[in-house]
Amino acid sequence: MDAIFLQILNGLDKGGAYALIALGLTLIFGTLGVVNFAHGAVFMLGAFCAVTLNKILTLSQRVRDESVTFFEAYKEVPYLEVWFGETGSTLIEYSVPISILVAIPVMLLVGLAMERGLFRFFYNRTHAEQILVSFGLAIVIQEIVKAFYGANPIPQAPPEIFSGSANIGAMLGMSEAIVYPWWRLVYLVFAGIVIAAVFCFLQFTTFGMVVRAGMMDRETVGLLGINIERRFTIVFGLAAVVSGLAGVMYTPILPPDYHMGMDFLVLSFVVVVVGGMGSLGGAVAAGFLLGVLQSFAAMAEIKAIIPGIDQIIIYLVAVVILLVRPRGLMGRKGVMET
Repeated sequence: MDAIFLQILNGLDKGGAYALIALGLTLIFGTLGVVNFAHGAVFMLGAFCAVTLNKILTLSQRVRDESVTFFEAYKEVPYLEVWFGETGSTLIEYSVPISILVAIPVMLLVGLAMERGLFRFFYNRTHAEQILVSFGLAIVIQEIVKAFYGANPIPQAPPEIFSGSANIGAMLGMSEAIVYPWWRLVYLVFAGIVIAAVFCFLQFTTFGMVVRAGMMDRETVGLLGINIERRFTIVFGLAAVVSGLAGVMYTPILPPDYHMGMDFLVLSFVVVVVGGMGSLGGAVAAGFLLGVLQSFAAMAEIKAIIPGIDQIIIYLVAVVILLVRPRGLMGRKGVMET
């Protein structure tokens, strides 16, 4: 029972990443009808926002090491610690959550630049052309990141207060053997907050209501004198923000490298298709569902029976669901069914 509970937790935090990326993909497809294969690169760019801020905050100078008295020794001390002491150390320690403040405007600008600079020219083109051009853009972005940051993963530490493990079992009155990393719990809560914020934005704001109406009938909304294209452009930027924030907070779990966007992109597209193209709720539900299934498939007991099942379980589930229900779990009728 303990192992099952831990696998559910593992699946939920991994599913949180899938759900956030898939949510951004679905926002773009639902509003603009664009299949964006560069969205995984946006996730990666969010992660490297955290890497970049950490590098800036840890810029150092050489100072005399007073603890060494028998010869002259020097050590590297970050400028922030020299200038601000403990406050500077705290800023460095919390560089990952602070990166959220940097990533929001940066990813918004990245999303707007991608939409205005490239994708708007492919709105009326086939999905195959959209996939090719966006996949090419993703490769260009990842090679630029590789040139600047190298090919090796760059570990990012969470704040010390979240560096250990939580005794989940004791908290819930279960076995005390059930422990789980604090930062993974933080990520799961963060994913839930971002998902709830996106749905509240679309459901309860005037801007969101217009966007949802435009997703259903763009022409009618345009006839009402509303510049729906401008709102869809903003939604493209917001989708980039959602994916970028997912990347920022995932860095202590998976050290970012130039290829991480591609690793998550394929799985996230499967999530979108399983949930239903254009269905926001379907993307979130499928993200968590497939994350949990993948976690259970990774158990040693399961792999002993079916070797390698953890690598293909998501695709097997996708095949079965699409054979039975081509539009996905929560897709609109007619989508992907012709």
